[in-house]
Amino acid sequence: MTEDPNVAPDPNAALGEDAYLGPLVEAHGPVTVEPADDFFARFVTSILRQQVSMASAAATRERLFDAVTVTPEGILDADPEVLRDAGLSAAKADYVKNVAEAFRTEGYSRSYFADMPDADVVAELTSITGVGEWTANMQLVFSLGRPDVFPVGDLGIRKGMETVFDEELTRAEMVDRAQRWAPYRSYASRYLWRVEDGE
Repeated sequence: MTEDPNVAPDPNAALGEDAYLGPLVEAHGPVTVEPADDFFARFVTSILRQQVSMASAAATRERLFDAVTVTPEGILDADPEVLRDAGLSAAKADYVKNVAEAFRTEGYSRSYFADMPDADVVAELTSITGVGEWTANMQLVFSLGRPDVFPVGDLGIRKGMETVFDEELTRAEMVDRAQRWAPYRSYASRYLWRVEDGE
């Protein structure tokens, strides 16, 4: 049967036919990759998740979002002691303020990045002190809803890959294996995370 060119392909259906991801698609059902309702708040959440457990990051996020208005202006106006009491280290307090300043001065929004290739988005975001490739890739997937991102720097992704392929792999090998899931590698990543979190 030929595909109707007027009907958008279904990433979940395509990945469901994959020998490695198919069982995960069947077990977990469809996943989505949608832009975040609040780009800045999602970006701050990614900063909080850097190099800590999800539980620790969630607790810090709850305290921070209760203590301040999580907008660029709200973060920039926040007293450093308030950020510290919310659980941010001095470094992360600086990082979220750097991101807030970039949003304020550059006018970051989904439309700002709409026509920018993924690599250029990463290059621009990583120019902000405190934003590394992992954090930039999280924005591509979760803030901007880009469909074909493979964040191999993420520990959960690497563990998921080794479980799915049942062997130890280098990062380069993971990137190579993940080519089979293009142009839906963001969707594939969401399934790989579920290998580890069991959702």
